[in-house]
Amino acid sequence: MFEINPLRKRQFYGILIGFVIAIIAISSLLFIKPAEEYLSIGPMNTGHEGFSCNTCHQDAKGTWMQQIQSNSEHALGLRKKMVEFGSLPVTTKKCLSCHDRDNDRHPTHRFLEPKHKKAIQKIDATNCATCHSEHNGIRVSLAQGNYCMNCHSDTKIKDDPIDTPHSELFKKGMWSTCLQCHDFHGNHQAEAALFMKDTIPLSKIKAYFKGGDDPYEGVKKFKALSEQEWIKKYTKK
Repeated sequence: MFEINPLRKRQFYGILIGFVIAIIAISSLLFIKPAEEYLSIGPMNTGHEGFSCNTCHQDAKGTWMQQIQSNSEHALGLRKKMVEFGSLPVTTKKCLSCHDRDNDRHPTHRFLEPKHKKAIQKIDATNCATCHSEHNGIRVSLAQGNYCMNCHSDTKIKDDPIDTPHSELFKKGMWSTCLQCHDFHGNHQAEAALFMKDTIPLSKIKAYFKGGDDPYEGVKKFKALSEQEWIKKYTKK
């Protein structure tokens, strides 16, 4: 029977151990504070520029060595599921720890209702990252602002106040005009325009999506927590 040379065997294990140690060492250097800008997959979105990584990214359970071991076992078929490596994925729950508001016109939990099942197959409004994918250096990551059509195509408005009726706008497929009067989360204390000529130009809406100035009038009803406020509220003493 063919036997492996003991020297070759020790050499193999030595290389493997060195490889694992190198990965851990490099990972350790990347996860320290000064290396955050190199670890990030892209620039922080508008309003998040001063946030540190651990504000959103919570450490996964176990040490890196344990995580590597568990995922190696999964690769060999000795474990059913992989474990998170390094940090946990950022979920909507994490977003709402800073952005939760009782006056939200479109709260994420509303789209969990069965009547929205078809709509969320087209645009998953249960997940903040669908519209606000992080590390893009902008405010809204959707290419177009016509998403209202997924829920409001059959909306009927009694005593429609605007000079161009909503029914006509819907019929013509002018869904981007919705945002020219209404901010999606309803967070501005301002009345909608009565004339189309007085609505916010679409160019300003697009600039706002990319991180530009807020084009909506009125004071915001709710302001998101700053990193310091988040730390004070959620960090255990």
